[in-house]
Amino acid sequence: MDAVEIQANNSSARFSERDAEQIASELNLTSQQILNVIALLDEGNTVPFITRYRKERTGNLDEVQIRDIQKRVQSKRQIWERASTILRLIEAQQQLTPELKAEIEKADTLKRLEDLYRPYRPKRTSRAATARKHGFEPLANAIWAGDASIDNLTNAALQYTKAEDGARTTEDVLKGAADILVEKIGEDPDVREISRKIAWRSGKLTVNATKKAEESGQEYRDYFNYSEQVVKVPHHRTMALNRGEKSGALRVRFEWADDSACMSIARHLNLNGHRFHEFLTEVINDALSRLIQPSLDREIRRELTEKAEKHAVSVFAQNLKNLLLQPPLQGQRILAIDPGLRTGCKLAVLDELGYCVATDLVYVTGSADKKGFARKKLAEVMTEHQCQLVAIGNGTACRETEEVITEMIEQDLPQARYLIVNEAGASIYSASPVAREEFPDLDATIRGTISIGRRLQDPLSELVKIDPQHLGVGMYQHDVNSKRLKESLDEVIESCVNYVGVNLNTASASLLRHVSGMNQLIARRITEWREKHGSFQSRKQLLDVAGVGEATFTQAAGFLKIDQGSEPLDSTWIHPESYEHAYKVFEQLELPPDSLKSSAQDRASIIEKVGQIDKGGLSKNLKIGLPTLEDILEAIVRPRRDPRADLPGPIFKQGVLKLEQLTEGMELQGTVLNVVDFGAFVDVGLKDSALIHVSEMANHFIENPYQFVSVGDVITAWVLGVDLERRRVSLTLIRPGTDRQPKKAQRPTKPAEKPASAKTAKPATASAKKTADSGNNSGHQQKKPPHQNRKRAKNKGPLPKLTDEMKTGEQPLQGFDQLKALWNQKKK
Repeated sequence: MDAVEIQANNSSARFSERDAEQIASELNLTSQQILNVIALLDEGNTVPFITRYRKERTGNLDEVQIRDIQKRVQSKRQIWERASTILRLIEAQQQLTPELKAEIEKADTLKRLEDLYRPYRPKRTSRAATARKHGFEPLANAIWAGDASIDNLTNAALQYTKAEDGARTTEDVLKGAADILVEKIGEDPDVREISRKIAWRSGKLTVNATKKAEESGQEYRDYFNYSEQVVKVPHHRTMALNRGEKSGALRVRFEWADDSACMSIARHLNLNGHRFHEFLTEVINDALSRLIQPSLDREIRRELTEKAEKHAVSVFAQNLKNLLLQPPLQGQRILAIDPGLRTGCKLAVLDELGYCVATDLVYVTGSADKKGFARKKLAEVMTEHQCQLVAIGNGTACRETEEVITEMIEQDLPQARYLIVNEAGASIYSASPVAREEFPDLDATIRGTISIGRRLQDPLSELVKIDPQHLGVGMYQHDVNSKRLKESLDEVIESCVNYVGVNLNTASASLLRHVSGMNQLIARRITEWREKHGSFQSRKQLLDVAGVGEATFTQAAGFLKIDQGSEPLDSTWIHPESYEHAYKVFEQLELPPDSLKSSAQDRASIIEKVGQIDKGGLSKNLKIGLPTLEDILEAIVRPRRDPRADLPGPIFKQGVLKLEQLTEGMELQGTVLNVVDFGAFVDVGLKDSALIHVSEMANHFIENPYQFVSVGDVITAWVLGVDLERRRVSLTLIRPGTDRQPKKAQRPTKPAEKPASAKTAKPATASAKKTADSGNNSGHQQKKPPHQNRKRAKNKGPLPKLTDEMKTGEQPLQGFDQLKALWNQKKK
């Protein structure tokens, strides 16, 4: 098979069948799929376009799979680029050997490349360089080679004590020779890889409080005396430690088993039987402490941070996706309210299309007369504009406003309903250039109120106008790499917009710019074309817009819908390149294209006809791929399908829920507002959101809450606990009375093993205590008997043999008998 040429900045590399097979094995796909996706991406196609309209070439891959391929190809490309640069730099130094070139070309990670390049990297004047300048390199080489002519290192150093720049001691000479060897060992790629593995396996982070923490860093008190293995530090804790360290409240140190590393390095370099073993052991220890450990410390901390940031970004992206894909509430007039105390509550009445038809201001606090006046005014506004729904922002005075609305429903409009809407980012939007251009004659507060109402009517169209970082669904988003976060969130928005599709005649420029193949300039020109020429009557008219050529049209057309246009197929997901085939399908079904506009009753007969068709035979007759044919048939059955319509709608209320009314075990319905590693926050109608801890999401142990709930989910939960003093509510998704399964890793406690006076072991850290407490409260953990009360049978047999790797710590021990054998050996 021919290789695919992948362009990488200013150079190119051949993406071969072997490279494709490697990625294919990692993703459980075929190499042909990988190569086809790479070719499609290199042709300039967007991921949404490839996902929907190139299924035959990708083997029906979904968007997540295609993005995975894209990211892995980009990673490969970065490695090739860096390898090319390193080869050029070393070659310029005239130090590139065939063996080194082969090693660099074989390297499959950036770490390995940097390890290979380290000895050739330009350096500032080092101790080793100074020693070489003084002429100590021959002695260092002789010591390294174990020169038989050297009977004593001190005597060997004597001949180097006299020099033009002054006399030196033998101690200075040996120290200089040692510095040369320290650099040699510290820059050895294999030595660094050995050290890296041991550091990851044995390393731990030790954290202490600084003096500053005693005054202003109490938020980090859980970490004032904290230690944990690096491989076990969870992502959110890494971010918390970084934040505490940056603020000056915490001091974080990296510690590892350098003794084990020293033995492993000596064995790798065949130095255990060396004539100058003792001298070289000191050299290895110096290399570890001065060169290797500091760089590994930075590298491991950086990698922990990168993984934690990647996780935080993925959490944000998943929550944003679920927020953007909440189902719209179409065809409804809405009274939007932005609550306020001193400045009053801003009102905006929106018609069915989201246009603001009236604004007003009411005050919901003060005397009973003032509240009564506000109630009557709200009822008059809703009656005048025929509104039945109220959207209340969840900011200041939200609950006071909710009480007045509840009284209005009880006394004036019993058919009305209301909903609390997350107003995060509304104030940011109201002062933005987009809002000023959209509502030039309105006050910023009214713009924010309109945004609250539109979030209920069409969440996607409204929320794309706001920077996702201000939507309140992330975790540590201000601590992560801003470029990586923006790229990920832009991908999510692009994915959601193209998944739902866009009405070409009503979409804002903010929405259009995220359509496949488009950008901000083209989106602006489309809105200007509409203002000048009126509505688009067909997709083909897109080509009349300045800047829209054939390539842009191909990428974008299928995602842009036109209702009541001159071409019936323009209202469907069918791409214009498939219109000819679509008309042939209509002929086979004996249906006119206008049947796409038929009523629900007529559509039942269409569905029946489509169900009876031989898809495989028709695919061959029309010479089109089966995936494309299936998409055409799906568009005929459901021409105006909005995928969000399949999701449950929002929960409307008619009365206020108060904290004092809650009792343990009470059943509630709520909407998930945010999902984090330790659980989910849910709006159940209270002033503050309630928490479902991850241990309360299922009757068995789960590690990932994102598998159970998503932002926007409507859930049924039960009250687990109410803290009136702290105004906190904890919920559970486990129905009361349901049996809970213990963790598999725990064995049941035998009553006889635990004396009456025994106490549960105290957790080592505050964080551990929280975990233990939550586990016991949820019934997921059983208390274990104290260690000293467990009786173990004595091992009377011979102790097992240990491998060299076990002795040096490179291979884990398999049980207590091997641990005892190692302990006995070290005591000898």
